[in-house]
Amino acid sequence: MIKESLFAAEEREAKLDKLGDILQVLEKHVDFKALSQAIDQAAPRPSQEKGGRPPYPTELMVRVIVLQQLYNLSDEQMEFQLLDRLSFQRFAGLRHSSQIPDRTTLWTFKERLIKADASDSLFDAVNRELDKHGYIARCGQIIDATLVPAPRQQLDKDEKALIKQDAMPIDWTPAQRRQKDIDASWTKKHGKSHHGYKLTTSVDKRYKLIRKLKVSTASEHDTHHLEDVLDSGNTSRDVYADKGYVDGAREARLQDQGWRMRIQHKAPKGKAQSDCQQRRNQRIAKSRARVEHVYASLQQMGGKGLRCIGLDRALLQLNLKAATYNLRRLCSLKTGGVAPAFAC
Repeated sequence: MIKESLFAAEEREAKLDKLGDILQVLEKHVDFKALSQAIDQAAPRPSQEKGGRPPYPTELMVRVIVLQQLYNLSDEQMEFQLLDRLSFQRFAGLRHSSQIPDRTTLWTFKERLIKADASDSLFDAVNRELDKHGYIARCGQIIDATLVPAPRQQLDKDEKALIKQDAMPIDWTPAQRRQKDIDASWTKKHGKSHHGYKLTTSVDKRYKLIRKLKVSTASEHDTHHLEDVLDSGNTSRDVYADKGYVDGAREARLQDQGWRMRIQHKAPKGKAQSDCQQRRNQRIAKSRARVEHVYASLQQMGGKGLRCIGLDRALLQLNLKAATYNLRRLCSLKTGGVAPAFAC
């Protein structure tokens, strides 16, 4: 016989706390009010002069967006989980509310950020939170890129030719224009074809937190974005990268600016690497490999795939994903007893 209790909800919440709810750790360490204020400043709330139902508080929407990215949920699934899941309701502050943000509300909120050119507002606000906790960028930075798959497009040869010229077929209906991703592109890596976008990041060596990022179409070469993601706020001038970023002229220029380039060497064409080069590459690889842990975590959070269409939405999605990764990493640092360091 199943025992019933008048205090079943409270008892379940107590068990959640005992099991270790990551959302409660986020609640403890993250100032969501500050994050929402940053978003309101970058993308002001819609005016209510014409009446209508007022929008949900920005802090509530930020919490919902973090949940969505943390668990890799679509807008439809996010709506369902908010109705169904106790821990989500508690974290979002909807435990005793009969109204929850639906899929349209989520879409509208994200479009508000895109239209205000504020796709990076949450990511920047999260990094300011990291600084407040003392986890500033230290011990150098690791730069790398990863491919992010996007929904494949069914296009004929003529349509592909027009898109390569930054044009669009005139016979496409408005509905087709909304559903065709003309920004994603094809590229090859290790002999395999990939369609989508490219995420380039600068990760600090000490804490494995994403400090800067750039999103581009997949066909752009990794090396073009190295200077775009250089983090001048790191306490060390060491820059680690793999062989794909070799560029003698650029390395000389950056070294003149005070950067210490730790980029793995390529073997001369038709020749094997010397023992000295191999040992140097191995030393760099030990540090550079830390960035792969970051991409593995993004993969677990669904960050290596997009449900959206277009570069603007891909930029927002990956900024939100990187911000959520940094929040989750902050929780790991806090619960793992990793205190902010003052030296490498």
